[in-house]
Amino acid sequence: MLAKRGWLLLFSGIAAFYFWGLGSLPLLGPDEPRYAEVAREMFARHDWITPTLGGLPWFEKPPLLYWLMIAGYRLFGVSEYSARVGPAICGLLTAVFIFWIGKTIEHAVTGSCPSDEEERRDGLGRYSALVWLSSVGAIVFSRGASFDIVITMTLTGAFACFVVWHVRSDSGVAPPWLLFGFYFFIGLSLLAKGLIGIVIPLGVLGLYHLLKREWPSRRFLKSLLWGAPLAIAVAAVWFGPMLARHGWKFVDQFIVQHHFARFVTNRYHHPAPFYFYLIVLIALAGPWTIFLGAGFFASRRWRWRGRMPLDRLRVFAFCWIIVPVVFFSFSESKLTAYILPVLPAVALLIGERITCFLRVQRGDLVLRLTGVFLIAIRAVGGWALLQRQSLSSACINLGFAPLVVVGAAALVRPKLRQAIFILIPLALLVTSAIGLKCVAPELAQRDSVRDLLTAASVRGYGATPVVQLHTVERSAEFYAANRLQYQPDGEPVKLEGASQVAAAARRNDGLVLCFVPTEYQAQLTSYPNVQVEVIADNGRVSLLAVRVR
Repeated sequence: MLAKRGWLLLFSGIAAFYFWGLGSLPLLGPDEPRYAEVAREMFARHDWITPTLGGLPWFEKPPLLYWLMIAGYRLFGVSEYSARVGPAICGLLTAVFIFWIGKTIEHAVTGSCPSDEEERRDGLGRYSALVWLSSVGAIVFSRGASFDIVITMTLTGAFACFVVWHVRSDSGVAPPWLLFGFYFFIGLSLLAKGLIGIVIPLGVLGLYHLLKREWPSRRFLKSLLWGAPLAIAVAAVWFGPMLARHGWKFVDQFIVQHHFARFVTNRYHHPAPFYFYLIVLIALAGPWTIFLGAGFFASRRWRWRGRMPLDRLRVFAFCWIIVPVVFFSFSESKLTAYILPVLPAVALLIGERITCFLRVQRGDLVLRLTGVFLIAIRAVGGWALLQRQSLSSACINLGFAPLVVVGAAALVRPKLRQAIFILIPLALLVTSAIGLKCVAPELAQRDSVRDLLTAASVRGYGATPVVQLHTVERSAEFYAANRLQYQPDGEPVKLEGASQVAAAARRNDGLVLCFVPTEYQAQLTSYPNVQVEVIADNGRVSLLAVRVR
């Protein structure tokens, strides 16, 4: 194994990667720009309670991500880096909690009787944390302004406190502050993503005790008398003032519409088949997907009712995965990130497999299949990227080269398992870094209007009102802040004809900037009542300066 100093160097390098380049890409997708803008408006008003978008109350999400962004804005100024640094910290904190769980199991097993030597899992904390930090899901969502990485961190903190307390309770040395931490993080989970912050813990603990066929300990049940009020008190820091300020409107929009209606209806247009999250789990767990399959396959030999620390961890991690996956599979609205909170449990199961393989010098088949998986990623991913003719084939080949090399080594020399377990995450991180520098900017350009608005500012249109024709560009909500018009429901106004653009220009001293899909650009350039200046396009949408004649 790596020496202690080597592990420290490895994790320090990974931590540096998590903070590196956070501001190199524009805010992307429908959510990142909106969340960043909500936080900026709260920051500008010095208001930590009421989220607004375009000056209108916006009750879709609770505040913990906004608070992290506000802290970033205060420290580093308003920027993409500031919006993303909080989620990056959450990703690293999640690794700390995973390491803590694994290390606790290591120590508990080491302290057991010699007959339990087969249960030893030296390095479980280190390898589990390494798996988490190098998984596709952790890397992607820790580098974006996402509520899901925040709820993942808070739930992992809660489960870490519970598991450590639970394992230490068996030996009678569990300090009470661990239960305090469990309830505290439950309260933070309510501030991170709403009611799901209590639904998932209740479901996981309930299924765990059901599978173990044991009642929760008397001490834990008694702790509910003070723990539940503690969690409520933490959440009440925000929920209380929101109820006082906004009353039923807040309850209806936040609880009824964005919790129950989102779950039982397709109102928000995110349908997917029931098996959707099985596919998502395979993708988010990469490049460790084969190891996850091996972990589930090994469950045939688990002692499901065993009381050893490793037995408890296996069953708890299993429940931690199953409950969110099954719960969200029944939802009518499905998004990829909803099951991100299961990845820490995935990392623990995979870490358990890795340490088992190292102890018994086995796992050649799993390593070979992982090698095939890594080479397949290069084949499929490289082919997909090469369809974008603007991307350099040399850059694509260079980016995937580490995965191919390590995949080939795993395929040909699986006996080098100890080195390969370290090289797999390093290969993915190097591939991610290369992709971030030479592939991601090209892909991101089409999804953001940042560069278009920058070009407009250079031409003197930095304060010109912005309208949108036949499109709603979400990134404009951040990059054209205070220049967009919103409807009463909080959605940006989408115009449906050139005459409406001309009317908007008349209302704004005869001039507006207009986003329009490139294929509809001629509707404005050929409209007789306006003079149009084409600013730029990103291959998908054009930005035009429109003046009334």
